[in-house]
Amino acid sequence: MNVHAPALADAHLPDEQTSVFAKDAVEDLSQHPKRLSPKYFYDAAGSELFEAITRLPEYYPTRTELGILRDRGNEIAAFIPQGAALVEFGAGATTKVRRLLEKSAPGAYVPVDISGDFIRAQADVLRRDFPQLAVHPIAADFTAPFELPGAIAPLPKVGFFPGSTIGNFEPHEACRFLRSARDILGDGALMIVGVDLEKDERVLYAAYNDAAGVTARFNLNVLVRINRELGGNFDVSSFTHRAIYNRERHRIEMHLIAKKSQAVRLLGTSFAFRAGETIHTENSYKYSVERFAALARGSGWKVTETWMDPAGMFSVHALVAGE
Repeated sequence: MNVHAPALADAHLPDEQTSVFAKDAVEDLSQHPKRLSPKYFYDAAGSELFEAITRLPEYYPTRTELGILRDRGNEIAAFIPQGAALVEFGAGATTKVRRLLEKSAPGAYVPVDISGDFIRAQADVLRRDFPQLAVHPIAADFTAPFELPGAIAPLPKVGFFPGSTIGNFEPHEACRFLRSARDILGDGALMIVGVDLEKDERVLYAAYNDAAGVTARFNLNVLVRINRELGGNFDVSSFTHRAIYNRERHRIEMHLIAKKSQAVRLLGTSFAFRAGETIHTENSYKYSVERFAALARGSGWKVTETWMDPAGMFSVHALVAGE
């Protein structure tokens, strides 16, 4: 793949969301070491690539979490009050929430995702399959405060945050997100959170370095997006994907590695890369049940129930807002 986007003069910043993307990209690439936020993986192409990742044989989290939602679904659904509004943070595809909708009776579903076109398309399909369910999609960065639709104001609120996306945050950022979610959901808030667990490093390595190279394309797509949306001139073919496990910090790290020395221009700023230099694009923290419960307590939540698969690979937690 070799993508060269238009020069800065032709770069188009059509809306506030793109302007924020531009600001973040310039600031993050100016850091030492360089980095990019994983939230910018998810344009339409990135969202589709991630859904392809979830179907890979090496990628255990999705099928394991789906198994928990299937096998323990009645118990998890019982946590959702009848007629409640189910608010999914970073919804993406609706595969997992369908397991809950089939076993519970919420009054509304609010999928929140940064990829507006993708989430609106998913909402249309969900309305067709669940015609009695009020669906209110929101195109927003779920890591920042946003307003819920007025139509669900009188309903009790239950947050849904599957997929172990909580692991993509630094621990202090995870605390900040959980506090923000509590504020957004309001008094009496409940939340269901998926959390990936610590396990054999070989299993983790294979999950993020799949043989088909789909994760590599997903990682590199953020450079394609910068070229297309921000007028960058990354030669995408001169970067390669690498994922490693950081044992001390209990996390997978994803990087883009420069294959050669090069300079890239973006919005009037030049960024020099040495051969072997990395852009740190994502972390995926792996928790023990006890460490996640402590994180939740420090964020104003209490874990009331935890469900795991028989092998202890993944966990789903029911949280109640504390005092």
